[in-house]
Amino acid sequence: MQKFNRIVVFGVGLIGGSFALALKHGGCVREVIGVGRRRETLERAQALGIIDGIGSAASVASADLVLLAAPVAQTETLLRDIAIHLQPGTVVTDAGSTKSDVVLAARAALGDKIGQFIPGHPIAGREQNGPDAALPDLYQGKKVVLTALPENAKDCVTKVAIAWEQCGAIIHRLTAEEHDAVFAAVSHLPHLLAYALVDDIAARDNAERLFQYAASGFRDFTRIAGSSPEMWRDISLANRPALLAELDTYTAQLAHLRARLAASDGAGLEKIYGRAQAARQAWIAAIEAAEQARADEQGGD
Repeated sequence: MQKFNRIVVFGVGLIGGSFALALKHGGCVREVIGVGRRRETLERAQALGIIDGIGSAASVASADLVLLAAPVAQTETLLRDIAIHLQPGTVVTDAGSTKSDVVLAARAALGDKIGQFIPGHPIAGREQNGPDAALPDLYQGKKVVLTALPENAKDCVTKVAIAWEQCGAIIHRLTAEEHDAVFAAVSHLPHLLAYALVDDIAARDNAERLFQYAASGFRDFTRIAGSSPEMWRDISLANRPALLAELDTYTAQLAHLRARLAASDGAGLEKIYGRAQAARQAWIAAIEAAEQARADEQGGD
């Protein structure tokens, strides 16, 4: 187990707060300092035991590790704020849901200190926000994608990977471009669709009646529309080219479904539904098999 002396977390809500809690509960860090825009949020995080103290950009001067868990649009500003205080032994990572824009921001803000920044993305979350949503086990068995840069020293990447592994996460590695293409399809597009459906229903004259009869299917499909609008605004704009491409592909699929429906083509609809069902069942089976293998491995230990 690697023991961190001081970790500084920018953004002490669900993502940053859960990271801090996991390391604190595991005895992996001596001190966690929180930094954020709202004093009351930081004070709440301290009251909950998520952080040990409230700091500023200057707090990174004595840190082993810094996590940026703020909306991606704030990345460059935050990195510029800490760059002057960043010492050679400190490693910085982030938790942003897009990576190509984050890398560009880091290069602009950090200059020759870019090697100290390892881009990352934990694939975990809930629709709740703020320090009260943080969980010490949020990352157990979840993936964290690291998109290391050519300038990153191996030991710096290892330090970030170990921190996430001590939160219970499983490390995956992609390039920034690969990451953004993948998550435009399986994360960013679903959020866009969920927001669009709820907004469409809410804008109708009979919205109250429609919501009255919405049940588990609607709830499950739209759960992620309860996520932070600010965060998902930034993600959507940051990954705009890939998200537009996925939206165009999905629009074409909807047009195809509409044509089958308009033609009363039951066989055609069933074929599409059947393919989707089989793909989802295979995906769930793969997840369950991976979880069982991990449980068996831990049991063996």
